Amino acid sequence: MSSIKGFLESIGRKTVSGLEEFGYTLVLLGESLYWLVFGWRRRQAVRVSGVFAHMMQTGIQALPIVTVLSFTIGMMLAVQGIDMLKTFGAESQVIVGIALSMTREFAPLIISILVAGRSGSAMAALVGTMQVSQEIDALRVMGISPVRYLVSPVLVAIVVMLPAMTFYADLIGLLGGAFYTSIEMNMSLQVYIMRTLEILKVDDVLHGIWKSAVFAVIITVIGFANGFSVSGGAEGVGRVTTRSVVQSITFIIIADLIISFYLSR
Repeated sequence: MSSIKGFLESIGRKTVSGLEEFGYTLVLLGESLYWLVFGWRRRQAVRVSGVFAHMMQTGIQALPIVTVLSFTIGMMLAVQGIDMLKTFGAESQVIVGIALSMTREFAPLIISILVAGRSGSAMAALVGTMQVSQEIDALRVMGISPVRYLVSPVLVAIVVMLPAMTFYADLIGLLGGAFYTSIEMNMSLQVYIMRTLEILKVDDVLHGIWKSAVFAVIITVIGFANGFSVSGGAEGVGRVTTRSVVQSITFIIIADLIISFYLSR
């Protein structure tokens, strides 16, 4: 009986803790949006230089790995699609699968996971280190909001750059699919492009871009929420960094399922 009671108490504590953490992330998001909209009225506008610096770190510096991943995924879709469609004698329809899969699912999902691992972990580690070394408290003492100074510029940068990187990944992924398809099926690049343009609609591209914007918000608030809640010194920083990446990827996949369900109806 006592073991059942202890188990139920553990579930209750974890549920309450999860709800508190979820509420904190919503408050963090709301506060960062407040500073973006009303910060200039309080003479504490979000620094534009900080936004562009984070755009460079999050987006521009990640372009080489984004290019490699996107091209490889496009080729992978072509390899798997042609092999599967050979069973039905419909290899030419692989273009449909590549175009729709890349723009609607793979580009936003893979790029968001990449950014979560690359930038989301960096956010948690940076803020966690500042929290442990009491730099966050120092900002508050100086009258500087840590959310305005740290969170808001990153939120703007990632919300802008992640959709842009997703669109870039769409193009590179389609190019990777075209590269393999042209070799395997002896199809010219011009024919491949014409077929792709016939298949794709603007809504298909926007489907992935809207997803990536939502994923950008998830990555930012989870990364900073974990960073602000760090405790336990250097070990705690490492723990919240790992936790941030795991949580971000988990919620990205859940959000992807929900958005796909409603946008595909």
